[in-house]
Amino acid sequence: MEAGERTFSRSHSLQLICILLVVCHIALVGSDVLDTSTIQREFKEFRPLYDCEQCRLRKEQVNNSATGVGNHPDEKDIDIIATYTDTSGAVRVSSVKMRDLSASWVWEKPIDSNHGQSKSSQKMEYSFQSEMGSGENVEHSTDEHQEGGSPYPQMSSMSPVKLMRRKMRQERRDLRTAQLIQQNKETDYQMAAAAVERSKSLDTTVKGKYSIWRRDYDNPNSDSTLKLMRDQIVMAKAYAYIAKSKNESNLYNSLTQHSRESQRAIGEANSDTELHPSALDQAKAMGHVLSIAKDQLYDCAMIARKFRAMLQSTEENVNALKKKSAFLIQLAAKTVPKGLHCLPLQLAAEYYLQGYHKKQDRDKEKLEDPSLYHYAIFSDNVLATSVVVNSTVLHAKEPEKHVFHIVTDKLNFAAMRMWFLVNPPPKATIQVENIDDFRWLNSSYCSVLRQLESARIKEYYFKANHPSSISAGADNLKYRNPKYLSMLNHLRFYLPEVYPNLDKILFLDDDIVVQKDLTPLWSIDLQGMVNGAVETCKESFHRFDKYLNFSNPKISENFDQNACGWAFGMNIFDLKEWKRRNITGIYHHWQDMNEDRTLWKLGTLPPGLITFYNLTYPLDRGWHVLGLGYDPALNQTAIDNAAVVHYNGNYKPWLDLAVSKYKSYWSKYVMYDNPYLRLCNISE
Repeated sequence: MEAGERTFSRSHSLQLICILLVVCHIALVGSDVLDTSTIQREFKEFRPLYDCEQCRLRKEQVNNSATGVGNHPDEKDIDIIATYTDTSGAVRVSSVKMRDLSASWVWEKPIDSNHGQSKSSQKMEYSFQSEMGSGENVEHSTDEHQEGGSPYPQMSSMSPVKLMRRKMRQERRDLRTAQLIQQNKETDYQMAAAAVERSKSLDTTVKGKYSIWRRDYDNPNSDSTLKLMRDQIVMAKAYAYIAKSKNESNLYNSLTQHSRESQRAIGEANSDTELHPSALDQAKAMGHVLSIAKDQLYDCAMIARKFRAMLQSTEENVNALKKKSAFLIQLAAKTVPKGLHCLPLQLAAEYYLQGYHKKQDRDKEKLEDPSLYHYAIFSDNVLATSVVVNSTVLHAKEPEKHVFHIVTDKLNFAAMRMWFLVNPPPKATIQVENIDDFRWLNSSYCSVLRQLESARIKEYYFKANHPSSISAGADNLKYRNPKYLSMLNHLRFYLPEVYPNLDKILFLDDDIVVQKDLTPLWSIDLQGMVNGAVETCKESFHRFDKYLNFSNPKISENFDQNACGWAFGMNIFDLKEWKRRNITGIYHHWQDMNEDRTLWKLGTLPPGLITFYNLTYPLDRGWHVLGLGYDPALNQTAIDNAAVVHYNGNYKPWLDLAVSKYKSYWSKYVMYDNPYLRLCNISE
């Protein structure tokens, strides 16, 4: 009996122990569940306040697909040990399963199976701590944002992963910026080194330019100090105007005084090397005065108005100076130098005093021999004509076969004949004629002479009360010279009448120089053309539209505006073909139509282009090089190889205006040791 009771009590004790163990186990499990729920609830409380729309969408997508961080199909569930502070302030340590994390947690950089679990645990622990901290910061930032203390309220609203990404992006930007800055520095160093090397080979020699006022080595680029001083003078004038308007008399006087001193220091300098030694000090003093004026008087609107007024005034002055310059250039070009005026006077006096007027021409039988080489020169310039004859004879292979027919006016006939009587070219034949002896050349036959008798032409050329040529512009200045109606210029259109027994003749202007034998010109086949000449057109230059008025239907209906122009100065004429085609009649027809000067301006080239239209044979350019009277940039090789060089333009070789580097081509044929030239002080 006692044994049965003991057995019952033992079994009852075991049952109680089992029940207690079960209760304890249930309590522990309940505690764990409670802790897990608390952690999950607190995780939800630390959710970002400013969660973005993309994050919510991603969360929904993760929940729907059940592919969150903790539910990755290829990953084992991971325990996360988390330390945190609960709502009561107590520090708690708990374990959280990966699958219990919210969908906002993102699995980053999956790694190999050997180390994945440990590294993932570390990373999630770090992320958990960051999120816990950011939760506190969010709460704090929210308070600051409400008080207006935080300038960046949205920074704390970002998830830890985004913050980490932003930090990494910023680090990459900083690194890239540093690399670019370093590259820029290296590029600057390379460019500086290259510039230094280039500067060592730079030619700093001052380059000259041609000037018609004889400054043959003028520097076209003003130096820095000179330019500074000129700019200072302009600014001083502007501030002086403002100072005067504001009754700042002391400042006005100072500005005007320094302007005058700067102008005196500059003088006629064209570079820093030509400035007075005191110029730099004057520039500094002017700069000081301008600084004071700027501090006291600067007014943007007033300065702008003054500069506009100065610009307009300067433009008007420039236009007036251009007109005056054009007038003076034309005057200088047409004025006879003192020596050239003296020479015909001395020759004419000797011609009559010594009885040369009674002498007869020699070799008259050669004058009309068509088998010889005949030249026509129409000029009133004794010295220029002598150069043409001397240079031609010097280069002729058979000078005895060359005949020169010179026609001049009554005023210069005695001087011209006297020169060639006392200075005859070796072996060549010279004939000098007076244009007034051509009785057939009268107003009833010649259009130009008939036009000269009209009152309108006389008023245009010779009336002093006619509107000033200066106001008419540079173009009118050139063509309002009466020489363009001179019969010596227009006599070239009457060659068959002047030399009726010749078959071919070479016409030469008096401003040319011959450098080769010209006899091959007579053997050129002109292919039925009347005029052999060198064409002058280059691309769009020197075509018919440059010389003729194509707005007039009489011109536009009969001629091509793109037809190539050619040059007078050296022309071989077939006089037989001339007579057959009645070239002089064509000239008369168009000259009569241009009496009112509406078809072309005055001169001999425009009517020549019309008269010989489609009747001109183009010669090789090597026969005739033009431009030595106006273009200082001609090809030197072309000049040296040319048979004839032509000083067409205003800068004739016998004038002080001549291009200095071209003058030697002409002057070497002048007989400076001649007593008449020495008497008139004509020298190189």
